[in-house]
Amino acid sequence: MIEALKKAFPFTIPVMIGYVFLGIAFGILLEKAGYNFLWAILLSVVIYSGALQFVCVSFLSGGTNILSIIFISMVMNFRHCFYGLSMLEKYKETGKQKPYLIYALTDETFSLLNTVDVPEDVSKGWFYFFVSLCNQSYWVFGAAVGGLLSFSLNFNTQGIDFSMTALFVVMFIEQIKTHRTYVIGFLGIVLSFLALLLVGRDYFIVLALLLIVITLLIQKKKVGVIHE
Repeated sequence: MIEALKKAFPFTIPVMIGYVFLGIAFGILLEKAGYNFLWAILLSVVIYSGALQFVCVSFLSGGTNILSIIFISMVMNFRHCFYGLSMLEKYKETGKQKPYLIYALTDETFSLLNTVDVPEDVSKGWFYFFVSLCNQSYWVFGAAVGGLLSFSLNFNTQGIDFSMTALFVVMFIEQIKTHRTYVIGFLGIVLSFLALLLVGRDYFIVLALLLIVITLLIQKKKVGVIHE
């Protein structure tokens, strides 16, 4: 188990840099809205969804009704349905770690688990578990620090949420370089732009993921037919 942690930690360092920084920004925003660092920790443990947590600050300070919160949360995180489906094979035989792996599957963790190869001398379940746990720990730590230090920091948070997008782009490029999936990567970009043109920026992610999944399934079927 300890060996799995040692092997998993180095892969999570890029996520650590982004998550701690963003977590601090979230903690500061939440404290400015009137909620102390304990709330920052609680939301980071219970919700653990970066973009949604930033939106939650507006929910908490604006008195948004519960139905609107539920609907917006479902729309913002619907893409995780596709993440879950694509991880079915990887999460096979992960044993008692599987429930936490499902819960802790964020954008960055999803990208990371699809980029790295599990070392031969460690359990797949424990390796995935510690990658996921390290990532969440960075976020919770950052949120707590932001909440605690917000009184003494003069911190301009404008545009800070873009750091998460930048982190995901870097991991996307790294995945393409590692697995040499240039055509698939280019196809994903084209389909994303197509979805953006069709439905606009507020809803394009779900459509883009749907188009990408359908295209990959068709391609996989064609490859299977050729091999037969």
